[in-house]
Amino acid sequence: MDTAWTYATLLRRAAGAARAVGQQGIQVGDRVVLCAKKTPETIATLYGIWMAGAVAVPASIELRPAQIAHIVRHSEAKLLIGDASLLTELQAEAEPLPALLAPLEAFAGEAPAAADVRLSGGDTRAAFLYTSGSTGLPKGIEISHDNLVSGARIVSTYLSITQDERILSVLPFHFDYGLNQLLTSVRQGATLVLQRGTHPGGILRSLNEQRITGLAGVPPLWVQLAGPGSPFEKTEFPHLRYITNSGGAFPLDLLERFVGTLRHSEIFLMYGLSEAFRSTFLPPSEISRRPSSMGKAIPETEIFVVDENNQLAAPGANGQLVHRGPTVSLGYYKDEKATARAFRPDPFDPNAPRRVVYSGDVVRRDEEGFLYFVGRNDQQLKRFGNRVSPEEVEIALQRSGLVELAVVGGEPDPVAGHAIIAHVIRTSSNTTVEALDAYCRANMPRYLWPSRFELHERFPLTSSGKVDRKQVLA
Repeated sequence: MDTAWTYATLLRRAAGAARAVGQQGIQVGDRVVLCAKKTPETIATLYGIWMAGAVAVPASIELRPAQIAHIVRHSEAKLLIGDASLLTELQAEAEPLPALLAPLEAFAGEAPAAADVRLSGGDTRAAFLYTSGSTGLPKGIEISHDNLVSGARIVSTYLSITQDERILSVLPFHFDYGLNQLLTSVRQGATLVLQRGTHPGGILRSLNEQRITGLAGVPPLWVQLAGPGSPFEKTEFPHLRYITNSGGAFPLDLLERFVGTLRHSEIFLMYGLSEAFRSTFLPPSEISRRPSSMGKAIPETEIFVVDENNQLAAPGANGQLVHRGPTVSLGYYKDEKATARAFRPDPFDPNAPRRVVYSGDVVRRDEEGFLYFVGRNDQQLKRFGNRVSPEEVEIALQRSGLVELAVVGGEPDPVAGHAIIAHVIRTSSNTTVEALDAYCRANMPRYLWPSRFELHERFPLTSSGKVDRKQVLA
């Protein structure tokens, strides 16, 4: 049965959860892991953790006990709140966790709104968000209260979100993109509709049945919504005011289909990194002119493209994206070396009190100031003397009309330097290795030709819904 809460109810339930957190002996600044299905009770408990002055560590319910144990131990959490089935699994582990385990139901009471509130606020820690661990063990990114508040304020501004909005929450709350949806909704007093399943049919039904005005997604979601047999392109969505994309480039052929179907909706293409949440967005009015662009800086933010000498790169030249603004996080918990590499003094104002974040992403800026993603610094391939970005090959393949999504990697080659390996989700049975090879030879320079194609029906996804590149390329 559907449950609807007012904000007054949410406040009382959050206060009740805060009291229960305090009764577990949690002090201001202690970490509390929250690993539970997406429900109103989970949201109330998240806010209750903050109201108790503690640091929230949201974790995916799709993680295995060993992964959750890593998060608990690395964050030095004092308490883990989770679904009963998860707690049963964790209690069966050979090595007990150094934290209290408590079921979500224990935090479901109500209390007066002002009861036991110890909210820290400001530039103190609010949350640890653990990355998907594409390179080694996941890092805990330290997010401040100011970071979260700034992100909600900025997104509310450029998406023009008001209390009349009805936002469909498909993305999980341990993912910064999904967490911001929640915070933005609460900040603006909008309605957040919780979509726990990701089946395309269920999402499409919710868009109309729930009169949804806003939807956020990642590329695999758009592929699923418009996949074979889906009614997406034959359906009208009269209430849908906008959709947003992040977590990877929107495949251009698919974007064209969405533009054609969502004739009355705005499409915002966005780029972000977990260390600073969101960096750029492309206004919907620019999609027809520059559909492959990341756009420009979000409000209250500056984006620099710097060369190897830490100087501004010229228009058209590749450089690293550097982000300056109020959403730059505090660093990586218990990882001083990684923090020092990514979070550095402002290259153009070294005496500024706040650091900037070096993204590790290679981008270029055109003469009008619009940005374009080139690739990751640590994923560049060398082929016949040319530097190759895997993303460059992926975008070219996705323009062919033969594939929905592509993931490209490399392996050592004694002659070329690297052999390019392309993993693709085909659009139909007409997508063959021969057809792909012929397309590449006709449309791409030789150094970008994949040496081998691997055809897939679907890609494995991370707990955030993004393509799990590490698993695909394993």
